[in-house]
Amino acid sequence: MSNTQTQKTKTLFNFNADCAIGSWLVVNDIVMGGKSSGHISLNESGNGLFNGYISTENNGGFSSIRLDIDSFSTDTYQAIVLEIKGDGSIFQFRIKRSTSEHHSYIFNFETSGKWQTLIIPLYQMTPSFRGSKLDLSNFDKDQIEQIGFLIAPKINTSFQLEIKRIILK
Repeated sequence: MSNTQTQKTKTLFNFNADCAIGSWLVVNDIVMGGKSSGHISLNESGNGLFNGYISTENNGGFSSIRLDIDSFSTDTYQAIVLEIKGDGSIFQFRIKRSTSEHHSYIFNFETSGKWQTLIIPLYQMTPSFRGSKLDLSNFDKDQIEQIGFLIAPKINTSFQLEIKRIILK
């Protein structure tokens, strides 16, 4: 394969024993009076583990993690690649063009209980704010400053998502 055919990739986060796991911020529904609890940690395999319990008590029902990243151009990339293993729950991957914007661009995905490599075309990420789709175009921006995951199943349940890496290609 020649260099012109090589797919350019950028690692956004690689979970391992030496990664900066403390850079991830957990945001649970307690910010709105809810009682859900989510956590991010490294498991014995060195993978990221986003897990916890969702409670719908007090109008709650979500947990999320997010990571601010150094801004860079997305012009040469077309997709996000997630290497994940979930518990069968539906999760949401989220990006923000700028940390100063209130809305995110989202993509919902169902996990299988087995390792999955998900390829999410950037143009399929839809604009959303607090669970509502916005009347804006899908992601067509020139940069990303934040990535994250969210779970909001609308039922009381435990959850677990294991993450190896997040890549742009």
